[in-house]
Amino acid sequence: MSLTDSVVYQIYPKSFRDSTGDGVGDLRGIIEKVDYIASLGVDHVWFNPFFPSPGRDNGYDISDYCAIDPAMGTMEDFEELVAALGEHGIGVMLDMVLNHTSTEHEWFQRALAGDPVYQDYYYLLPPKEDGSLPTNWVSKFGGPAWAPFGETGLYYLCLYDRTQADLNWHNPAVRAEAARIVNFWRGKGVKDFRFDVINVIGKTLPLQDAPAGTDDRYTYTDGPLVHDYLRELSAASFGQDPEAMTVGEMSSTTVEACVGYSNPANHELSMVFSFHHLKVDYADGAKWTRIPYDFAALKRILNEWATGMQAGGGWNALFWNNHDQPRAIDRFADPERYHVESATMLATVIHLLRGTPYVYMGEEIGMTDPAYLDIEDYVDVEARNAYHELTAGGMEPQEAFAVVHSKARDNARTPMQWNAETPGAGFTTGTPWLRPTNQQAVNVEREEAQGRILPYYRRLIALRKELPVISRGSYAPYLLEHEDVLAYTREHEDSRLLVLCSFRGHDTEAAVPEGFESSRILIGNYDGNDRARSRDELPAAADRFEAGVIRLRPYEAIALLA
Repeated sequence: MSLTDSVVYQIYPKSFRDSTGDGVGDLRGIIEKVDYIASLGVDHVWFNPFFPSPGRDNGYDISDYCAIDPAMGTMEDFEELVAALGEHGIGVMLDMVLNHTSTEHEWFQRALAGDPVYQDYYYLLPPKEDGSLPTNWVSKFGGPAWAPFGETGLYYLCLYDRTQADLNWHNPAVRAEAARIVNFWRGKGVKDFRFDVINVIGKTLPLQDAPAGTDDRYTYTDGPLVHDYLRELSAASFGQDPEAMTVGEMSSTTVEACVGYSNPANHELSMVFSFHHLKVDYADGAKWTRIPYDFAALKRILNEWATGMQAGGGWNALFWNNHDQPRAIDRFADPERYHVESATMLATVIHLLRGTPYVYMGEEIGMTDPAYLDIEDYVDVEARNAYHELTAGGMEPQEAFAVVHSKARDNARTPMQWNAETPGAGFTTGTPWLRPTNQQAVNVEREEAQGRILPYYRRLIALRKELPVISRGSYAPYLLEHEDVLAYTREHEDSRLLVLCSFRGHDTEAAVPEGFESSRILIGNYDGNDRARSRDELPAAADRFEAGVIRLRPYEAIALLA
């Protein structure tokens, strides 16, 4: 299966399936569900970290890169999982968190103990002459990005949580360690890797303050050395596997930089994640705010990345949801009044675009944000910190909670809802580590029996493999100024595809471009148009046209093949 044909399924192991009843997901639980994963038609599974970790950042604070967290299982369990997925032709993608380690990692502990070799693994700096911190950078999780390094008088850089110390990639020994880690897992049969916040590894020396009034993230992000380091890592590890598939999570990045990271000629990565389209409901760029999303901005950003990456020979990882984002169905649609239509419309946008689609667990059954009522329902350190900062700044607790509830990462981390059981939703026989809230209405068992969302996802995934116009076709925007509809065309040899998706809860109209008069409906989320048919059996689209215009119903998605 080629890069263009592939679809990736993302599993947050802690929340997928618990085989022991302790309330926490594990590897054996995933093994139990391999047949379900295979039934989706996906080609790769990306697993969030299941390495030993103190759990300060839900596994992204790693204390041992080459072992399995005992709470998740054993190395034998992992090897069995790789083999079980491999029997279905499904590859394993592991999450490499190589920008920082946990402060409990052996390297950091040896540095604290005074070993100069390991002290050079991290950014350790004295305060400025006036006693202030080495730079004015702010942690992604709130507060300063520097913490005291024991009793040494130095500070260590921690761009994320205080317990996540940034690694010094300028040190060749650190880069060699990164390649060693990737190669360890290659030895376990892993060929695919996702690299966490990888575009912040190339910090420019000396580390300097961000100029007053500027966003400090741009001081240390997308430095020119990132490209050098990725090429070096590729050559020393995954680049030796012709079939390897890699993706980089890119923080605060640009199209230009991501073309460089993902253009095959550069021998860096297969594709990139960017997040600009998921910040269109941030007031003045600030995450912990609550405003209606900007549909015009959403369309503009998706189009800029689609056209820009295409022009430069880059490749996008396509997604609405992941473990760090609230559920897209709550952000961009209406799960209360139009649950099925909302879920399937959003899926259509992503799966028919140029790029590689990623499906986050539960998305394929229409899972929504949990109906939490109190900050104590949340576990994530980022959400709790944000709530306390908002209330400390004078915001009323009720409003602060509403803000956090709209953006919290835990919204996507609630357990996979396999059935309607309370309290475990079929995820566990015990008490789940994070509480699900609507499993009676949304669960796999129900979708398999009578649902419309899960079959629609399966059909979209199959279409990418069946039609080159989807997997390899060119992209062009359409109706960019339309206030209600996101639309685009794809073209490959003698096939053309028109995709029309309404983001509104009311009827709207869209003009059909020339050349689609005799087109057929490839797929749609109304009128049973999600069923598999041969091309000749596809229903004619002309019945939907009136004077060259098609009327779209609330959250309707329709794709016309000409």
